[in-house]
Amino acid sequence: MLKRTLLAASIAMTLAAGFTVPASAQVSGAINIRVAPPPLREEVVPPPRRGYVWAPGYWNWEGRRHVWHGGSWMRARPGYVYSAPTWVEHNGRWEMRRGAWARGDRDHDGVPNAMDRRPNDPTRR
Repeated sequence: MLKRTLLAASIAMTLAAGFTVPASAQVSGAINIRVAPPPLREEVVPPPRRGYVWAPGYWNWEGRRHVWHGGSWMRARPGYVYSAPTWVEHNGRWEMRRGAWARGDRDHDGVPNAMDRRPNDPTRR
């Protein structure tokens, strides 16, 4: 009888845990706090590496404080431009915008197509 009770309890806990995972997966990853991030740290950027993009370091909010995450190399994605994480202040609150890859820069001039007045100019290299 004790084995059946323990088995039933473990099944109930497993099912309960299974139902809470999707709910937590839907929570937005946006960070919005009142504490301004410290100034960016100066990093020595290593020499360029073929096929990689340097992602600069940034301050991340972890629980109750900012924690520095140093820069690192990321494999380049042809046809995409990487935007580093940034903090933006709105009415006394700070919002972190995560780093992301975006399509763009068809002419490889370093300016994303959305901000480039002539995004298909082959002479701008």
